[in-house]
Amino acid sequence: NFSGEMAAELVSLVESGTIRVLDLLIVNKADDGTVEAFEIDDLGEDQAGELLAVEAEIAEVLAAEDVVHLAEAMENGSTAGVLVWENLWAAPFASAARRAGGQLVATGRIPIQAIAASIEAEDAAPSEGE
Repeated sequence: NFSGEMAAELVSLVESGTIRVLDLLIVNKADDGTVEAFEIDDLGEDQAGELLAVEAEIAEVLAAEDVVHLAEAMENGSTAGVLVWENLWAAPFASAARRAGGQLVATGRIPIQAIAASIEAEDAAPSEGE
């Protein structure tokens, strides 16, 4: 259930300089398993709305085979938004770390589900003195 709320937040992140959108697709997997992918500029203004504001920034890094792999993870009869972005805050921070003698040795992401589960577990744990 795509809404304008997601588009508005994405535009806000771009306009604030937090992220740069590298690619943005809408992938539809029909009930029979056929797949269609649309770039934002393939959609009309009535469908793309505020997302057209970030369209000029898009580098289109996803290839046709990427869409095939993404669609394999989707259920028939579903639609997905696929977003590839760059964290613009990261480059200045990494440069400052290197100037200080630091070295990047690993990167990764923590899935939001793991963060939420950790917070819930901490909230459920008895506090000291109980």
